[in-house]
Amino acid sequence: MTLSKLRKPCVSGRFYPKNAQEIKKMIAGFIEGGKGAKTKATGCLLPHAGYIYSGKVAVKAVSQLDIPEKIILLGPNHTGSGPAFSIMCEGLWETPLGEVNIDSGLSRLLLNESKYLKDDSSAHAQEHSLEVELPILQYFSKGFEIVPITLMPERLNILREIGIGIADTIKNHNYSDKVLLLASSDMTHYESEEDAKVKDKIAIDAILALDEGRLMEVVDKFHISMCGCAPVAVMLSCAKVLGATKGSLAMYQSSAEANGDKASVVGYAGIIIN
Repeated sequence: MTLSKLRKPCVSGRFYPKNAQEIKKMIAGFIEGGKGAKTKATGCLLPHAGYIYSGKVAVKAVSQLDIPEKIILLGPNHTGSGPAFSIMCEGLWETPLGEVNIDSGLSRLLLNESKYLKDDSSAHAQEHSLEVELPILQYFSKGFEIVPITLMPERLNILREIGIGIADTIKNHNYSDKVLLLASSDMTHYESEEDAKVKDKIAIDAILALDEGRLMEVVDKFHISMCGCAPVAVMLSCAKVLGATKGSLAMYQSSAEANGDKASVVGYAGIIIN
């Protein structure tokens, strides 16, 4: 594998430990109780902050999932690099827990059947929103491949078109039982915990109702600083075409749980879409 096809971790040692055993120990510490029943989900929402802040929420959600062989990762583009809708079609993503292969076949199908997605690796090189999900997924499953996609904010009709297009490709090529849609987003940023909880509940209720239109409406109306609104809108649009009918909240908490600062928090939600 050439270096250009190997996506090296950019936030290990900062958002999560560099050492594999330390990652496993940290994730194990977030797991509550014994092994519960696994659900075969169509989609999910996971946070993407440092594990000390959002890891417990992400682990709570992922521990409930029957992880399939293909995961379409949908995340915001925080860096501004690359095209607005960037899909990485070939290569490997490396984490301290090993390498994860990109499903080039599914990636190419999505690229070829979308007028919006562009084959690009620059948007992914320094973007943390998808990387931080991988070690948690690897802790619970070793046998999956990924399709990494970053999305910049856009009008609802375009995000819906992207989501429906992904769903049509999945259905037309018999991937329906093999794919999980994973949207990566944190919720309200840097407001009081009291205000964040109120705003985040409004957004979470829209997600639980699988209503991407309402989500974008309330994010705009109430100035909810949810960084991954676009990925979640695409995920919901896609999931409904694939047959999803309900959402369930696995866990919500804020950064105050880790640092005690209730004056300026970030909110984190783990949501499962069936």
